[in-house]
Amino acid sequence: MTDEFDELEKQIMEAMKKVYTETVIDHAMSPRNMGKIPNPDGFGSATSSCGETMEIRLKAKDGRIADATFWTDGCSTTVACGSMATEIIKGEDVAQALAINQSAILEALGGLPEGNHHCALLAANAVKAAVQDYIAIRKEPWKKAYRKC
Repeated sequence: MTDEFDELEKQIMEAMKKVYTETVIDHAMSPRNMGKIPNPDGFGSATSSCGETMEIRLKAKDGRIADATFWTDGCSTTVACGSMATEIIKGEDVAQALAINQSAILEALGGLPEGNHHCALLAANAVKAAVQDYIAIRKEPWKKAYRKC
């Protein structure tokens, strides 16, 4: 029975390699930064046109993104996009993180099929929401007490 599963897994991986880059497969199978940061400095959530949700939580220090995590209820491609988005923004200053977009995530992943581009847009929108939340909290710290995350 194990040999049958191993063969099936091999066939699935070969089929995936025909559609997705090694980077996409790697981030989908071994996502970086998946989870939650307790008491984040910034929190953002976005929902895609197909109903998937992504949340981004970040910690900042001296105007830079010190840590970032994501959570999603989406598909493996969405997981790869969230993983890559958090990797991209770590260490960046807040303005650079705010400028992340769909194209940057697609490029970092080595591309995605056209039907999966919305996954990168979802990740970019969640990052923007988290950075905007961080900026708002810095201006009015009392808002952090009323935030749901």
